[in-house]
Amino acid sequence: MKTDIEIAQSCELKPIAEVASSLGLSEDEIVPYGRHIAKVPLSVMGRLADVPPGRLVLVTAMSPTPMGEGKTTTTIGLGQALWRLGRRAVMAIREPSLGPCMGVKGGAAGGGYSQVLPMEDINLHFTGDLHAVTSAHNLLAAVTDNHLHHRLAPQLNPRHVVWKRVMDMNDRCLRSIILGLEDRGLNGVMREDGFEITAASEIMAVLCLSKDLREVKERIENIIVGYDYLKKPVFARDIGGAGAMAALLKHAINPNLVQSVEGVPVFVHGGPFANIAHGCNSLVATNLALRLADYVVTEAGFGVDLGAEKFFHIKCRTGGLTPSAAVMVVTVRAYRLHGMENIRKHLDTLDRFGVPSVISVNRFASDKEGDLEELAGRCRDLGAEVVVTDFRESGGEGGLELAQKVVDLCSRQAAFRMLYDLSMPLADKVRTVAREVYGASGVEFTPQAENDLVAIENMGYGNLPVCIAKTQSSLTDNPKIPGFPKEPFTIKVSSARVLSGAGFVVVYTGRILAMPGLPRVPAALAIDVDENGTISGLF
Repeated sequence: MKTDIEIAQSCELKPIAEVASSLGLSEDEIVPYGRHIAKVPLSVMGRLADVPPGRLVLVTAMSPTPMGEGKTTTTIGLGQALWRLGRRAVMAIREPSLGPCMGVKGGAAGGGYSQVLPMEDINLHFTGDLHAVTSAHNLLAAVTDNHLHHRLAPQLNPRHVVWKRVMDMNDRCLRSIILGLEDRGLNGVMREDGFEITAASEIMAVLCLSKDLREVKERIENIIVGYDYLKKPVFARDIGGAGAMAALLKHAINPNLVQSVEGVPVFVHGGPFANIAHGCNSLVATNLALRLADYVVTEAGFGVDLGAEKFFHIKCRTGGLTPSAAVMVVTVRAYRLHGMENIRKHLDTLDRFGVPSVISVNRFASDKEGDLEELAGRCRDLGAEVVVTDFRESGGEGGLELAQKVVDLCSRQAAFRMLYDLSMPLADKVRTVAREVYGASGVEFTPQAENDLVAIENMGYGNLPVCIAKTQSSLTDNPKIPGFPKEPFTIKVSSARVLSGAGFVVVYTGRILAMPGLPRVPAALAIDVDENGTISGLF
């Protein structure tokens, strides 16, 4: 069996102008980055403003195993299958982070004969969007510390600076650091700080939730970098730099266009994680895709409890999107870890949002036919529509039945709804998600969390949606509890922070970390490049 990178390197890619043409985009409407990658300027949306949007299909999953269950592979494969059925389809996915790529999960460009190309470029530096986000974020950090060093007004309290630095790599040693050491203050004000991964950056969220560059700048200006000695917020607009940050994001705001193994157009843009951020590709890429295609297949990170919930409550609410259907990916290995009750709960959650769904039992090469059929049968016993798919080995051909079921679901009238109103108190929004999505019996707020939520509401941000940072490995806040607990459980909230630029409140549960660490044997140890520039070991 060929590896992902061997398959990718054996494919003959279409010129990107040809891929764009299949969507009705002229050569003047794309900015090529080499022969097989292009950015599509947002100005194209002006021409498409009156075009009615296509159908939006979300690919989500049951609670995953550490290696992932193939959501991106299913997303790409389903788009290819829809294309084979004669449907004009586009996929819209997130950009890979170097953290997972060099860590444990590998890249995020799909797999086998259902992946996006050029695979190596997309998984590594691509068009530099994540580097632009990193640079813009760290510029604000530098300006903040410079403001503190020169004791400029408004005067920041060094103990209450909340704007950390970021980098696009897992590095646990940088979670907590001390700045400004030595040289009697010439190196800045000595204080505690730390790094988060770029995928958790508020700048990443801003980029992914803004409709244009003007909104990017406005959202940046509204970011809270810290608090003064009276605990009043100090914003980015108070210390400056928003214009320069927006300038760094000038090209990053434009969606990236590439192709799948079968030559189907794919937008790859934006990359927030779903366990510590909102987990969806950019609004601009999704909206552009919806004007260019009849069906747009997108994904949200991890399981229904994380990515799908945030896709609905944050991305759809912000962008006014209405999903027509959802595909829930289920695998034999995840079923063995989490059980049928986990699958049942995630189906129940999709139903609560009013989104019609179908289960895709994603086949892995090591799966036995009997195990796949047993799992599919048990899922049907729950009343779900179920299809066994083989997107990795068979490409779009491996999911034609699923594609037809998706078309049928999209022909129905969806009754999409939110589970909470923005007028509800923040704590009640958290309780609603915990109860309706996780199946928890209640929520325990630490004194710190209670104080944080009260302070956020007092600042006038109580009407924002919540983005709950929680482990992807469990419906609870404890990654060591798989499946669906038989005994009642509560969600423990440790703290909260308002991302006033992004437009949501991050609520931290359990021991969730915004800077992951590398595993004992990182994937990076297997990656290499020869003297001809041919990369190996990337997956």
